[in-house]
Amino acid sequence: MKQYLEALQYILDNGEDVSDRTGVGTRTVFGYQMRFPLTYSNFPAVTTKKLAWKSVVGELLWFLEGSTSEPRLAEITHGDKTKNTIWTANFNEQGVALGYTDGELGPVYGSQWRNFNGDGVDQIASVIEQLKNNPDSRRIIVSAWNPSKLDKMALPPCHAFAQFKVINGKLSCQLYQRSADMFLGVPFNIASYSLLTHMLAQICDLELGEFIWTGGDCHIYNNHMDQVKEQLERSPRNSPILEMPEFTTLDELLNTKTEDYNLVRYDPMPSIKAPMAV
Repeated sequence: MKQYLEALQYILDNGEDVSDRTGVGTRTVFGYQMRFPLTYSNFPAVTTKKLAWKSVVGELLWFLEGSTSEPRLAEITHGDKTKNTIWTANFNEQGVALGYTDGELGPVYGSQWRNFNGDGVDQIASVIEQLKNNPDSRRIIVSAWNPSKLDKMALPPCHAFAQFKVINGKLSCQLYQRSADMFLGVPFNIASYSLLTHMLAQICDLELGEFIWTGGDCHIYNNHMDQVKEQLERSPRNSPILEMPEFTTLDELLNTKTEDYNLVRYDPMPSIKAPMAV
């Protein structure tokens, strides 16, 4: 994950100080790209701090089943609907302000992935069908960005648009992330979409290619500066091995559990705590 540390250093060195929606303020660059070769033996999980792997898997499974309920995310991730999740603050702040109750978040990622615009368009099923039957297509895309629904979402999509491409039997994914919290969010997003690429490759009987992360507004919050500098003093360790269950269909995938996915030999350095700006 040296690519990620290089990105942090680039923003510190070349970013500009700007204001933002949260009022915290950031050091920001516009436009940055990282590439990660994908193999089962070298999964791109950050090692210079601990990745919340269980939350990565739980959220991805939540997206894939099309849920928009924060208690359902807690159930998938922790087996307990009352536990806090990475979406709890978004419900408490934006969700409640929109008039939602009982942990509902509005038509966020899962809704757009599996039922775009509420019109029954299942983008995940479409991606699988295209990867199997038309792998040379340049239209294999999942979009969470839906302008007609943004004002109904507890959080407009940050990771907005993913394109999948098969070249010589190898599946790659490029993500466009319009807003990138480089310290807290981006390591999580890299792991999530890398795992999604592994899942789709397995269902579609494809080999693994690359995960390409492309960021738009790439920022380090002012109250994350000390944490970023601490992380940059650490040297990356060996990447872990991904172990995941066998499945050949989307339905079989949706029957898997968070605990079925493991990072073997994952030996991260201690967590570095930082507040999330909402």
